[in-house]
Amino acid sequence: MTDRLYHTDAALLHFPATVRAVEAAGRQVVLDRTAFYPTSGGQPHDTGVLAGVAVVDVTEAGDAVVHHLAEALPAAAGEAVEGTVDAARRHDHRQQHSGQHLLSALAEDRFGWRTLSVHIGADGCTVDLDAAAIDDGALETLEAQVNAEVAAARPVTVTFEPAAAATGLRKPSDREGTLRIVTIAGLDRNACGGTHVAHTAQIGVVRLLRTEAMRGGTRVAFLCGDRALRQVRQAHAWLQQVARQLSAGADEVPELVARQAERLVAQERELARLREAVGTHEARLLHATATPDADGVRRLVYEVEGAVKGHEALGRAAAALPGCALLLLSHGTGGVLLAASADSGIDAGARLKAALAAHGGRGGGTPRLAQGALPAGAPLLPLLSALGFGGG
Repeated sequence: MTDRLYHTDAALLHFPATVRAVEAAGRQVVLDRTAFYPTSGGQPHDTGVLAGVAVVDVTEAGDAVVHHLAEALPAAAGEAVEGTVDAARRHDHRQQHSGQHLLSALAEDRFGWRTLSVHIGADGCTVDLDAAAIDDGALETLEAQVNAEVAAARPVTVTFEPAAAATGLRKPSDREGTLRIVTIAGLDRNACGGTHVAHTAQIGVVRLLRTEAMRGGTRVAFLCGDRALRQVRQAHAWLQQVARQLSAGADEVPELVARQAERLVAQERELARLREAVGTHEARLLHATATPDADGVRRLVYEVEGAVKGHEALGRAAAALPGCALLLLSHGTGGVLLAASADSGIDAGARLKAALAAHGGRGGGTPRLAQGALPAGAPLLPLLSALGFGGG
């Protein structure tokens, strides 16, 4: 059994201990006592240094805490060692975990949204609530209420109580024996083994970033303390960068971006119209200069640059002309486009799908227009014969 020092002192970062067991060629170590928190209850593990060796992971094995090291421990069982927990990581986890407790408590007490699950990760934190939906107004109100309780500097305390006698818990515990209970004065009592701040003011600002619908509820992404401050700073930097690019003040950015978006949509529509016009003109020109084969079909083969999808307008125009079959090849991307008019007797989708499959590629489409590709580096010319364009 490992004496878990973080249970009584979450601020403890440096400690002496005795090695109980060494396994995995010295890279997995059990101590008689530790301040290193193992991954548990949605909170990630601590990192740091043990006897001069980096601690990269911490896990639980029954009553023991296992320290996973970057290299072999320079000590054997029975020897004394010293450990140091990474201060920045511990501080971050204390802020996120305590912030989650406060957020969950107010979400339930003020809105009736119970917490279903929690995740505290390196890239972000989430809490899943049993709310069918949370609109922006409710999210903003909840955020304001959470930060008001942060500012109130409510004490956060840890007690150890017999499970049978512990009352007022937000969520009943099915554990027996002694419970470790984390209490936010006047707001919350929870059985919890994690590391927490001493009072809510140490959580720092809490930001509720966004919501996402999930089965049975709503997921709320949040950040606390230093993480939240970094996110605000980054968002401000991005806003200033966009403002400079638009030669505008930060307060003008939303309106200018909306205008630019409208202009972009209009320009994309105009570009699509012009592509159709150019495709029609080009298809008619190619069709007029091609000689019909014995079946009366004008078979056109051309190489193009880039993705064949960018030439769909030409394909549609070719398929609208009498007795026409158009094959576009992009050697750079391995892409193929086949277009065929209704009176050509060619089912573009079926023919291209079969030809590509026979050569290790994939694709398909409608009888009039189809697209696909061969694997990178595969030659396209062998497709000519399979598609009825001779050669190969």
